[in-house]
Formats: sequence, structure tokens, C-alpha cells
Amino acid sequence: MFSKRYDGVKVKDLPIIEKAGPYFMPQRIDAVNYFTQSVPCAPLDKWIQETKEKTGETYGYTDVLLAAIVRMLYERPKTNRFVNNCIIYQRKWVSISIVAKKKLTDDGDEDTLKFYFTGRESLPEIKKRFRDEVAKFTTPVATHKTAKAANILNHLPNWAFKTFMWIARKMDKHNCLPKALIDASPFHTSLFLTDLRSIKLDKVYHHIYNFGNTSIFAALGKPKNVPVVDENGEVKVEKRMDIGLSLDERICDGLYYGKSVKLLLKYLENPEPLMERLPEPELTEKEKKQKAKADKKEAKKQQKLQRKEARKNRKKGK
Repeated sequence: MFSKRYDGVKVKDLPIIEKAGPYFMPQRIDAVNYFTQSVPCAPLDKWIQETKEKTGETYGYTDVLLAAIVRMLYERPKTNRFVNNCIIYQRKWVSISIVAKKKLTDDGDEDTLKFYFTGRESLPEIKKRFRDEVAKFTTPVATHKTAKAANILNHLPNWAFKTFMWIARKMDKHNCLPKALIDASPFHTSLFLTDLRSIKLDKVYHHIYNFGNTSIFAALGKPKNVPVVDENGEVKVEKRMDIGLSLDERICDGLYYGKSVKLLLKYLENPEPLMERLPEPELTEKEKKQKAKADKKEAKKQQKLQRKEARKNRKKGK
């Protein structure tokens, strides 16, 4: 119905094989590929320990993994695409949805938190934002917008919830789902992440949801000691953890995915480059004009507010 989306820009001039893929495989579940990436824990453990000794800051596996994923999605932009109604879009930002539980019990509340990033954030910035939001979620009253939206929908009767979901699917398909719903939806995200270490399970291959537009699902498994053959042909035992990846093959080819996963592994083996924030990208002429226009509009808005405030103060003076 509408050609523009709030969360993405249509990718133009695609090769025919990439353009045709979504028409042959219209649903995400049709196009999912499964992949395991094994991560050696020794380099990561060493970096975490050295960083704690130098700075006093403590980082966990999830902090580093989240920062590595955010940086990878930014530096490998094709992995941050999605398919809607057989059209390929480039997402306008990096977003991560994470499954969280308030208590590790059978009846503990489970919800999904959604985080937005530019992709240029440093590891310390991402760690702070992640832990702050998790802390808010674990309070008696949830303050995260995704958790709030879930609580509201949870109170709908079954018939109303079914009707709401039918309408939401139709609106999303035709690019007219409201901004507020896209912002709150955990299914409209660059990547869905679940950390199974907390419940002591190995990685899984999680399905990609047909609702929403998530193109990648990552599941981090518990660390374990495994036999590994080194470059000399000798068998040794190493501590490793696996990441189970479910990938929508329609957004980019296998070579691009492969190089992206290698970049992710590079950051997990040496997170030091993640400690620095990436510089702002240089704007194109079109973007410079748009920014100047937006700055001018904001300046006028501020001037109007200042005049309004001045009138209020004069009235009070009288």
C-alpha cells in the first residue's frame, strides 16, 4: 500500500537473484539457514581479567557479545537488512532484542527488552545502557517500553488480542504500522539474542519469527571444555562456547554472511577495539542540507519557546 517505512529504506538496484529471493521464499521461515560459531573463551577471559586489573571495570560475556554484535551490524550493513512483503529494506538503525527473566524459576516473569543503537557506541556505553535497562526491568514495576506494551496487551481478552494481531500483521505488511508499535515491538529488530548460559544450556537454533522483521537470531550457549586439534595435530582441551545463529539468507549471500561472522569472532577474541567509540560518518551533500534544514527548524522552535517564556515573565511582572 505504502512504499515508505518508518524503520527502513527500500534497497534499490539489486541484482536479479537477490531481488527474486523473497518472491521464491516469501516467509522468513522459508529462508532460514542454521550456523554454529564456536568461540574460544581463553582470550576473552584473559582480556576481561586484564581490563579489571587496569581499570577496575568488570565486563561479562554478554556485555562483550552485545557490543561485538552492534559493531558488526554497523560495519557490515547488509546484515542489518530485512524483508517485508517481498521487498528488501535497509534498517535505519541498529536494534537488539534480548529475552530476560526477573527470576530464574519456572513461574518467573519472562519478557523481552529492546535496545536501540547507532552502531558506533563503545563497549562501556553499551554495557551501561544494557545493565541500566535490565535493572529497571527487574524492579517490581517495569519501566522499559517493550515490557510496558506487553503488560497492556496481556490484559486483552483472547478475541481482542487475536483481532489486534490480525490488524497489526496487515498494517505491517503494507508499511503502515504505527511508529509507537514498531518501537515497542521486540520482533521489529536487527537481531534477537538469548543467553542460555544463565540456565546452563547449550546453544540452540531458534526459529526466526515471521511476524516483525528480525533477520538474525543468536543463541549463546554455556561454556564447556571440548577436545580441539591444534596446528601441530595434537589434541588438547579448551574452554569454548557456541553461538547458534539462525540467518535469513535473503538479505545477503553466504560470502557476506561468512565475513560478517568472522568479524564478530575477531571482536570476541580481542574486544579492545570495542572500547573506543567510532567517529561520526562524514555527511553527504544531501545529508548536510537536511541537517542544516533541521537545525534551522530547531532554532526557530527554541526562539518561539524563549519568546513565549518572556511573555509569561512579563505578565508575572505586572
